[in-house]
Amino acid sequence: MVMSRALGRRILVLAAVLAVALTTAVVGAPGRAGAAAHHPWPGRQLLFFNHAYGVFDRATADAIEHSDYLRDFANLQVRTTTGAGGETWTGRYLLGHQTYLELFGIGDVPGKDGELGAGGMGVSTEHAGDLQTVIDRLPAEGVPDPIPFQQTRDFGDGVPVPWFDSVSTTEQYDTFSAWAMEYRPEYFADPRSGTAPAAYPGDVSRDRYLPDDYRDHLMRDVTGIELAITRGDLDSTLPLLRAGGFVVRAGAAGAVAVRGGTTIRLDAVPVDQVGLRRITLSLNHPTGSRHTETIGHSALVVGPGPRAVWTFATT
Repeated sequence: MVMSRALGRRILVLAAVLAVALTTAVVGAPGRAGAAAHHPWPGRQLLFFNHAYGVFDRATADAIEHSDYLRDFANLQVRTTTGAGGETWTGRYLLGHQTYLELFGIGDVPGKDGELGAGGMGVSTEHAGDLQTVIDRLPAEGVPDPIPFQQTRDFGDGVPVPWFDSVSTTEQYDTFSAWAMEYRPEYFADPRSGTAPAAYPGDVSRDRYLPDDYRDHLMRDVTGIELAITRGDLDSTLPLLRAGGFVVRAGAAGAVAVRGGTTIRLDAVPVDQVGLRRITLSLNHPTGSRHTETIGHSALVVGPGPRAVWTFATT
């Protein structure tokens, strides 16, 4: 159910994109070629937080995998996925209503994406065709040549099924990148995907994609996430969020993106300080007391009330 961000880049699909010209512009973000202009894109939001992943020390990853508390708290799954090119990755998935988390140990993902502190984030559309609108907006955000690609999934019979189309702003990253994604109709049509029927024309939503098993647990969704990333990776991520309709407040220390139910905080740090730092979760119902669960080098604090906060030790 997840993409290892480097896998899709190896099957790049060359595509032409249209430049978008608007009359209103503000100062561009540092580090982007051509002094990008930021536009207050009108209308509905196109991209929403889908999932994020982080790579942790082996003790923390193993503790997550074998935690009885987590299995009761959330719909926790541990599985190995085969994606494009036959490459595989093994993750621990906490699946909510519309959002989820993917947690790795060192080496669970191929290459540098499996190194301590590495991470990534997917933001997705809810309506078929919105990804192309995002792609069309990116030149106005200082990304003249967006990089589209398609990810596939092998359900075990050796036949890749189109999974989702995606776009990123660059192939060059330090330890983190973000991508926009839109689920493919072929994936929804395959009964092995376990997805729900469309609720409206062009439904490619997170709600349709994720199972309803979250209802049997306390965790509901990711409402906030804090990631420490390099300045270069931050500059590559913000144009994608802006083009998708997030409201982005950026400064010298990093940026905060809001809108759509999940607050995304990205702190700019040196490369030796990167990593997934904190996650805020909504609950299906409030708790009357506070519970702290130590899981490896992390602490999950649940309640009191309708939320939980999961904090990870710095690398």
